[in-house]
Amino acid sequence: MAFLPLRKVPLPGETEGAYDAWLAEIADALSDPDCDRNELCRTVLTDLYFPHLGGANPADLPAGARVALLQMDPRNVTLEPEYYQDVDPVKYAPVKPLLWLWEMFDKSPAGENIHVGVKFRRILARHVFRSCGRNFKCFHHVKFSFGYNMEVGDGVVIHRHVLLDDRGGIRLGNRTSVADFANIYSHTHDLADQRVVYSPATVLGDGVRITYHATVLAGVHVADDGMIGALALATKDVDSGAVVVGIPAKPRFTKPPMEERPKHPRTVDPLAEG
Repeated sequence: MAFLPLRKVPLPGETEGAYDAWLAEIADALSDPDCDRNELCRTVLTDLYFPHLGGANPADLPAGARVALLQMDPRNVTLEPEYYQDVDPVKYAPVKPLLWLWEMFDKSPAGENIHVGVKFRRILARHVFRSCGRNFKCFHHVKFSFGYNMEVGDGVVIHRHVLLDDRGGIRLGNRTSVADFANIYSHTHDLADQRVVYSPATVLGDGVRITYHATVLAGVHVADDGMIGALALATKDVDSGAVVVGIPAKPRFTKPPMEERPKHPRTVDPLAEG
């Protein structure tokens, strides 16, 4: 079995410089306690989608163009979590513009650019999540509920098209990896009345792997080094080092002790922070 660490992918120097300057502007703006996040979102999205309309008066545009331009401003948009009774309006207000910016960036021409996208989302995550460690790496089209109930450790990787429903809280330990199309929940509904909602926190320990298309239900705790197999449905807690598979997920394998695993040279992720 081959050992295949990620390779560095070079960009033209001028291109990388343009990306770095743009990202620095956004990071600097968000570091200002007086930053108007709604206006920042509107400006960034307008520049990405309609740079020729930056100074336009929406009232002077055709109806369709006016509606499209209005979507650049999160004050003109409602998002599903705003309708939930358990949303905290005080906590949600400052993260909503950044969640909208995150989602709309992913749909923009730059959204699937790995180099700039990972760094862009890393900046936003630190102003959305309750906590976010170093070298967070998130790919495109990841969805959150509230955002402010996310706790993320160091070296966490979230792949494409993942749902992180943090209504009750999600904690991702150091080096957790969540693969494409996985779903992690932290709320569930009463059998008799779906308006009755339970919101237990879902916790993934250090080194946990959630693999392709797997689902983790609300309140599940996956201990350090645990693994949820592809397409599995985790309904119960998972022990350290256990690999669970199936619907519902049950223990099938146990990882070998650390001292028995192959030893590989230390490598650096090419998108790691400096």
